[in-house]
Amino acid sequence: MISRTTSFSRRAGALLLIGTVLGGTAAPLFAQAAPAPTAPPTTAPPATAPDAAAAPAPQAPAEHVIRSIVVRGGQRLEPETIRAYANLRPGETYTAESLDQALKNLYATQLFADVTISGGETGNLVIAVRENPVINRIILEGNKRIKDDKITPEIKLAPRQIFTRSAVRSDVDRILELYRRQGRFAATVEPQIVQLDQNRVDVIFSIHEGDVAKIRAINILGNKQFSDGRLRKEMYTKQAGGLLGFIKSNDSYDPDRLAADQQKLRAFYLTEGYADFRVVSALAELTPDRRDFVITYVVDEGPRYHFGTVNAESALRDFPKEKVLQVAHIQPGAWFNAKQVEDAVTNLNEVAGTLGYAFSDINPTYDRDPDKKLMNITLKVGETPRVYVERIDITGNTTTEDKVIRREFRLNEGDAFNSLKVKRSKDRIQGLGYFQDKFDIKQTEGSTPDRVVLGANVEEKPTGQLSLSGGYSSLERFIIQLGLQQNNFMGKGQSVSASVNYSAYSKSAQLGWSDPYFLDKPILLGVQLFRQDYSSFNFIGNQRNTTYKQNTTGGGVTLGFPLSEYWNLAGRYLLSHDNISLDKSTFFSDLPNDGTSELKCDPLKAGYYLCDELGGRTTSLIGISTVFDDTDAIHATRGQRFTFSTDFAGLGGNVSYIRARGDATKYKSLGGGWVASAHAEGGYIVPLSKAPLPGVDAVRLSDRFFGPELRGFDLRGLGPRVQRVPYVCTSGACTLDETQARITDSIGGRAYYMGRLELEFPISSGLKSLGLRPSAFVDIGSLWKITQPPLVNVPQIGTLKTGTGAQCIQNLGDNDPANDAPCDPALYNISPGFREFFLGNSPKPRLSIGIGVNWTSPFGPLRLDLAKALLKQKGDDTKLFSFNVGTQF
Repeated sequence: MISRTTSFSRRAGALLLIGTVLGGTAAPLFAQAAPAPTAPPTTAPPATAPDAAAAPAPQAPAEHVIRSIVVRGGQRLEPETIRAYANLRPGETYTAESLDQALKNLYATQLFADVTISGGETGNLVIAVRENPVINRIILEGNKRIKDDKITPEIKLAPRQIFTRSAVRSDVDRILELYRRQGRFAATVEPQIVQLDQNRVDVIFSIHEGDVAKIRAINILGNKQFSDGRLRKEMYTKQAGGLLGFIKSNDSYDPDRLAADQQKLRAFYLTEGYADFRVVSALAELTPDRRDFVITYVVDEGPRYHFGTVNAESALRDFPKEKVLQVAHIQPGAWFNAKQVEDAVTNLNEVAGTLGYAFSDINPTYDRDPDKKLMNITLKVGETPRVYVERIDITGNTTTEDKVIRREFRLNEGDAFNSLKVKRSKDRIQGLGYFQDKFDIKQTEGSTPDRVVLGANVEEKPTGQLSLSGGYSSLERFIIQLGLQQNNFMGKGQSVSASVNYSAYSKSAQLGWSDPYFLDKPILLGVQLFRQDYSSFNFIGNQRNTTYKQNTTGGGVTLGFPLSEYWNLAGRYLLSHDNISLDKSTFFSDLPNDGTSELKCDPLKAGYYLCDELGGRTTSLIGISTVFDDTDAIHATRGQRFTFSTDFAGLGGNVSYIRARGDATKYKSLGGGWVASAHAEGGYIVPLSKAPLPGVDAVRLSDRFFGPELRGFDLRGLGPRVQRVPYVCTSGACTLDETQARITDSIGGRAYYMGRLELEFPISSGLKSLGLRPSAFVDIGSLWKITQPPLVNVPQIGTLKTGTGAQCIQNLGDNDPANDAPCDPALYNISPGFREFFLGNSPKPRLSIGIGVNWTSPFGPLRLDLAKALLKQKGDDTKLFSFNVGTQF
């Protein structure tokens, strides 16, 4: 604070001197210098006693004339400007009061740090000023939680302005208020002044932000029926600390939250029957160290009430009071529950809405009987006209065409109003996925009382998605998937997609287009083209080797239409050609005893299960699917979804089978942000042709199931597969080395099932605003049903030490005793072989448990899963962590 002690003392002395000079003591001097004119003598009447006793009249302040005004100390301001601010001019009269007012006028300009006026005894006034400095720059130091761009707009001081202490104090208060809004009540701001030349200063706000003031304790006084802990659970505000305290966002002080907590307490007590409950006082006290708050509530619970008589009055003929009471379902004698009454009114409004009353007038009246502790209820249904839809207004859609939204309405203009159809329309529009989640259809009165206007004010969100998925597989190593999808192409509600998947052993590309309202009719038409290249592999020792390659090229057409509001039926045709091949230089040999010199697939190198699958085939497939879906949105919280599909391959081509699949999902909101879901699916393939060879399954490798995808297991990480275990040979004796066993190829199955239970957690509004949806899950499933292929069991392979000739192969798996004898080490160089095992062909369940989170992150939707396999079969490949990420446009 700028010191004004010296200047004020000088000013006070001058004023005291002026007051003394202009007072009664100096009057004779002025009389001598300017004698007053002599009045003619008059005869005064004799004074009466009261007049003689009267007090003398007060004298007016003495006035003097300003002879001159000299201004000293001004640097930026002209003397005339300073004299104008002082409102003093030569030739004018002045008094002690006018000089004091001049000082006030000069200080009021906030241009001066110090002002004195002297010379009042002579009339030659001298105004001495010391101007306030000019601000050179504003500097913020120490602020990390709140950046400069947030603080600077709150600071009223600015470069090239006049510096004043009062303005600095105001800016300090505004900065502190910013920190208080963040709950940092321990924050301090110390202004510092750096003097520069030419009467300039730098203003530095040194900020110590401090920690967020937490809620140290929440105390409740006056509660007898419920403990403090039980009541704290009802509050938005939580006490700091605990095992998960570091992720809490509601343990800091917030005045608005404090007010909301009082309403929460009242709502809780009203649901428990305490109709007279009130919060007497709510006090938030800051601890002396300004780090924490202690909140104290004083409550008055009052008595507990039962429901008394429950009556109904209805002015609507088609909604009699008997039906009102039936819908309300409030039992006399039960504990009073205000929430139950509120739900009853909501249900009554919905029923009235289905009867065409859009603006139903339903009000409960309460008659409290404090003596008997009863709450008597009367549900009054007022008379309102039956309503018709006058028009449907759609606003906010800048990209989406009106017809895309309008066709989802279950009501048309002119129809009788129906609240259930309005609610279904909302769910269908929300289910498009084109608009933000906070969407509702508003009902406003039309041109007449029996008309209603339905307003859909939508807020569009990005409907395109650029997805980038990544993962790590112990089989395929790093996996990258890139997809481009637009679900509202050109605002017409059409979908276009393109995707590319890449890993060291899998590559694919896909293009697709679909229109759910082809030719503006409720007919789905879709077209798809695809190409997939898959390379499988095995291990010989620790060496990874590519085994078979599967190339598939094809396309398909889908045509569908709705059967009812929730049922849809679709048919499809698919034509594809796939080819399975092996590297001839690696897996082909001139097989002995086959009568030819042609190179053929060598089972000792590739395995019988691959050699029997080589070649190309064409699949011509027709399929049909039916879908039932009454869920409420994309991120469903209620309803169910059921899908069943069957495919018949054999309309041409050289592949024939019947494949059936089904899945069902049920969603249920448990209240309080908890959402439970149960999912089940399964599939089965029936071959329509015989197996080409013994030990070869009738369903080809490329047509089998390779799912289900259970979290906690790797891609193609469960189900039938072939494992090769190498032999270790010592002194001509060979034994299996189980430590070097490696999984080779997953060969799929003809049957699978999967079940999943998932529970979505409630989270704070702060975390929810970040787009987080955490959940816990349990997955169970299996893949099996395949014919066991012939297996190789070759303990050793010998090559002649001298000369050329046939190899010596000890083959224990060809059922030929002549090949069971070991090779003679004197004649052959012995190399260890391997043995194949068939694993995983069992319907026994695999089980995993884990947690995951969906996050609508700034760079796109992200899914993270951490899962642990609890039940698995020998040969299964597990995976602890997986993620999926994408971005929207």
